[in-house]
Amino acid sequence: MIDNFKTIKAPVEDVIFKESGSKFINYAFPVDSEDEVNFYLNQLYEKWPDATHHCYAYSIGIDGKNFRANDDGEPGGSAGLPIYNQILSHEITNVLIVSVRYYGGTKLGIPGLVKAYKYAAQVVLEDAEIVEKFITQRVKMIFNYDQQGIVERNVDRMDGEIKEKNFTDKCMFTIAVRASKMNEFIKQFDEYYQMEIKILD
Repeated sequence: MIDNFKTIKAPVEDVIFKESGSKFINYAFPVDSEDEVNFYLNQLYEKWPDATHHCYAYSIGIDGKNFRANDDGEPGGSAGLPIYNQILSHEITNVLIVSVRYYGGTKLGIPGLVKAYKYAAQVVLEDAEIVEKFITQRVKMIFNYDQQGIVERNVDRMDGEIKEKNFTDKCMFTIAVRASKMNEFIKQFDEYYQMEIKILD
């Protein structure tokens, strides 16, 4: 089971270059969903409402099926696709790259546009820190107070993360664990512990 992927650690913003009078303002954002893509695009539309074009590409997931390349009025294939090809060549995913263009009066032609938008993606990714991440699953555990230390030690040992803690008559934790390690994580708590364990996703 493949559950690891490369992405960018943090947003990279306002990487600017000029080509034949046109100004390109470039961005890269880590994203986990299309809702996040739309959030960042709307932010940039608000920030640069009078820009000539907002060209972008994104990829989400590790199967390579959820992606989009948008030319936003540039000739077909001259903007979004060169940006997307840089995402592919860097072997990253869960990323959105946007190039905001202000037209400078000189037409670049399709070869010039392809070169400019390819460079736009290259320069913004040069400033990005690329990191490895893992697909996780969440599990809900309900247990007695005297078992909290055992749970927390095993979460640490498996490089998991406690996302939520609730304390009533018992402890209820929501824990994120690397998907490929979930079965191993659950096996640590055999019937002796008498815990309630439920995988959420």
